[in-house]
Amino acid sequence: MALNRALFAKQLEPGLNTLFGLEHARYPEQWKEIFETNSSSKAFEEDNLLEGFGAASVKAEGSAVSYDTAAELWTSRYNHETIALAFSITEEAEEDGQYGSIGQRYVKALARSMVHTKEIKAANILNNMFDSGTGGDGSYLGVTDHPTASGTQSNILATAADLSETSLEQMLIDISNMDDDRGIPIAAMGTKLVVPTALAFIAERLTKSNLRTGTGDNDINASRSAGYLPQGYTVNNRLTDTDAFFILTDVPDGLKMFQRRALTRGMEGDFETGNIRYKTSERYSFGWTDWRGIFGTPGA
Repeated sequence: MALNRALFAKQLEPGLNTLFGLEHARYPEQWKEIFETNSSSKAFEEDNLLEGFGAASVKAEGSAVSYDTAAELWTSRYNHETIALAFSITEEAEEDGQYGSIGQRYVKALARSMVHTKEIKAANILNNMFDSGTGGDGSYLGVTDHPTASGTQSNILATAADLSETSLEQMLIDISNMDDDRGIPIAAMGTKLVVPTALAFIAERLTKSNLRTGTGDNDINASRSAGYLPQGYTVNNRLTDTDAFFILTDVPDGLKMFQRRALTRGMEGDFETGNIRYKTSERYSFGWTDWRGIFGTPGA
């Protein structure tokens, strides 16, 4: 009997795996629009941020060159989590010929759950940007007073504002004025606007219109014509604040995702209960190293 149950599970598993894969692929991986993807072979990853050098000095004729040191500012730690879920089909359901329909419904629901959980883990980095979770510098991701070697710096609008032409342009200006930790301008640029579903239509008008929106003037849409957001915008369905918006920048080592183990699936029969069990799991982590990788506002 145990052998037959094992063979039954083995025969049923390929079909459920295929169905799981098809259902999983139906949903876009929205987190990939926001996070840099990395692989990991350890229990956790640590990312060190160096402060860089100050301005170079004049070397007088015959004198020695000046030296500078690039100290380590902080370390961001990415602790991988194992995300897993399973379901079982009872022996009685198998006996009554229900395993096919039940298994198909369950495996689709399981795929949706795994996709949803990963999207929530990613989106919560932005959802909590202004009031929860600390990075390597001991601050929230989005604050006005990130500590640096040259004083504090901000990656949020000085005055919280809803998404508009004015607030978008101000955020792009603030991004371009960002310095490194030694106070040297880094000429950062915004690359992509990130919005919740409630702001999708506003984002479309602001980033796609050739002329200024909401005016009777014939002025050009400056942010579009100058290519200030080369990757346009992306909508994330798991953002919870309906008027918060964000701009990703070209500063490296910003928002990161580490994949420790890819999604795996497995199925087996249980001798004691007679049930068939199907499980899926993966390991990953989301976080950030350099807060300059994103600029945002919680909205007015």
